[in-house]
Amino acid sequence: MQFADSDLIEKPRARWLAREKESGRIYDWATIGSGVLLASTLALSYTMLSREAEPGSMLSPPQIALLLIANLVPAIALMVLLSRKIARARAVARAIGTGQLHTRLVALFSVIAAVPTVIVAIFASLLLQSGLEFWFSDRARGMLENTVQLAQSTYTSEVNRVGAEAVTMVADFSKYLGAKPMDNPRFDEYLAFQTYQRGLNEAAIIAISQTGQVTISRGVNYYDGLIDQSRLAQALGQLRGQTQAAEVVTQGRIAVITPLTDEPGKYLFVSRQVSDDFRQQIERATGVLSDYRGLLERSRSNQLKFNGALLAGALIIVALAIFTALKLADRLLRPVEELVDAAGRIEEGDLSARVPIIGPADDEIATLGTAFNRMTGRLQEQTGALMAANQQLDTRRAFIEAVLSSVTAGVIALDGKGRVLLTNRSAETLLRHGDENIEGRELAEVSTELAEFLSGETRDADVLVHSAEGQRTLAVKRMRYADGSVLTFDDITDQLSDQRRAAWSDIARRIAHEIKNPLTPIQLAAERLQRRYGEEVASDPETFTRLTDTIIRQVADLRRMVDEFSNFARMPKPVFREENVHEIARAALFLHEVAHPGISFSLDPPSGDIRLVCDRRQLSQALTNIVKNAVEAIELRRNRGEPNPDGDRIDLSVRREADQLVFDLTDTGVGLPQDRERLMEPYMTTRIRGTGLGLAIVKKIVEEHLGEIAFLDRPGGGTRVRIAFDADRLEALATEEPQTSLAGRGEDDEYDEEEPS
Repeated sequence: MQFADSDLIEKPRARWLAREKESGRIYDWATIGSGVLLASTLALSYTMLSREAEPGSMLSPPQIALLLIANLVPAIALMVLLSRKIARARAVARAIGTGQLHTRLVALFSVIAAVPTVIVAIFASLLLQSGLEFWFSDRARGMLENTVQLAQSTYTSEVNRVGAEAVTMVADFSKYLGAKPMDNPRFDEYLAFQTYQRGLNEAAIIAISQTGQVTISRGVNYYDGLIDQSRLAQALGQLRGQTQAAEVVTQGRIAVITPLTDEPGKYLFVSRQVSDDFRQQIERATGVLSDYRGLLERSRSNQLKFNGALLAGALIIVALAIFTALKLADRLLRPVEELVDAAGRIEEGDLSARVPIIGPADDEIATLGTAFNRMTGRLQEQTGALMAANQQLDTRRAFIEAVLSSVTAGVIALDGKGRVLLTNRSAETLLRHGDENIEGRELAEVSTELAEFLSGETRDADVLVHSAEGQRTLAVKRMRYADGSVLTFDDITDQLSDQRRAAWSDIARRIAHEIKNPLTPIQLAAERLQRRYGEEVASDPETFTRLTDTIIRQVADLRRMVDEFSNFARMPKPVFREENVHEIARAALFLHEVAHPGISFSLDPPSGDIRLVCDRRQLSQALTNIVKNAVEAIELRRNRGEPNPDGDRIDLSVRREADQLVFDLTDTGVGLPQDRERLMEPYMTTRIRGTGLGLAIVKKIVEEHLGEIAFLDRPGGGTRVRIAFDADRLEALATEEPQTSLAGRGEDDEYDEEEPS
């Protein structure tokens, strides 16, 4: 359990350290810690060094080493961490990275400079400390003091000897002066004898007045300026202290003055010359001892200064190493920065970017720059060629797109997996996808019929395509290429319808011609039989009458059918005049409203004068046919027993929409069949007695009036028929000369209608 707890503690700690290191906060904490540690060591060092110590006492080597290490390590660490932050800030400011190379070089150079510097500083401090301990030891100090004392004792002994000679001379002078006075001419000889006899170099009898003026009365080898007034006054002060002889310090001599016992106010001055080296040696020894004592008093201060200099020198060396590392990193990164800048310009599309070559040509960085420039040059050449090729491809693509957008045929390019790569607007329109983008989709999702054709082996076929608007026939061709196929297709629904209509028109004309001729003799013969032999037939007159009536009635039906064939085959050209189409619409409804009172008819607007250039007879024929189909559709619904919540009603509206005149008729009949797209084809009917020509005639009338007709589902059930005419284009036709009808029928001719919708 203890190991498990330890793992539970160590893992979060390791993750925390990893997060802190990754975010850089660990270096911030290290910087703060180094600063706090440095401040603490400085405060501790100051406290330790500011304490009063005995003169001449110094810190021990362990203390010095500890102070150096305690101050150098956190100071160097703080410098390295601060330089790391500076390097990263500079790198970020110059946008050349995160400063990793700077920090690594700073760390490397700092370690290389700091380790030997700290070691040398510690050894230098210890070496100095050992030297100081030797030179300021009691043994060295005692030896120096003894040497100085020996020299001074030698000098003092010599001074005492001269002083003793002077005292003896004064005693001899007292005896001599007791016999002879001092102004005796032989006194000078006696003074010279005493001087030379005692090994003295100079002697003089001097008198000193109360004012301090010195007068030499007798002398041997004396010279002016022999006695310094200030030093003489000092010597006289010593004599007043009852000293027998006092030294008078002079240059190159040991001079002594002593009073004459029998001559008040007079003194004997004697001197003996000494060598300059002896005097200088004594002075030097005394000065050395004085300097030594001064150094001894300042030994602690000098020790601290030297170690402080070592500390400052070490920090300066580390700082120079850090500065060198930063400069070296800058020099190394300058080409890298140029590379980054050039790469950024290339990324933005400037392929003329080049890197300046810095330094010797055989340098690795220069080689890198040369390789980069060579690469960018090749890239610029290849990109130029690629752009030229792309421009050619764009030109070809624009040409192909222009061709595809201008052709009426649909074009679809497919890959090897049957996925749509490219389409034109005609293909999207023919497949009823409008603005929907079908590129990238499977062909089976777009059109299952085309997908089935693609999976076959035929290269062209007429494909029946189903959609919400009905069925359409597409003439499809396939062409294979290396990676897929191309489908081209045209909507031939109207073409096929026109072909069928033309064929049926020709058939209708032939049928009308072949059938109409024998109908009249048959009808006349049946009528003649009925008139002439009706009364003569005695066996079964009713049957005879019924048979002849049947012949006459069937002939009439055949004549009516022949008339429809003739009308469909030879539709008279319309005579365009300006008419009130509201009146035409009302008349078309009125004919059926009277015949079918169980159906509700409505016209919107109920009254009005709506003008349109048209052929009144043909437009009335078309509207009457449409209304008749609506009536029959309602009756068929009734016969089937299918209810409609809106009842039995037919609504017709006439209105203008922009530049169009629209007839909109709705009924509540059975609705449209599934093959609604064939409603207006000739002979397309589901009625037993229907010819299938009514709606074909309606469509022909609408087309000759430059209009459009559409069959739609009525909301709630039933059918909606929308007929729209271009009023402006029809108005231009009103100026043409009227053309008479080829059929020669009046306005009220009716046509059999097709199966109601």
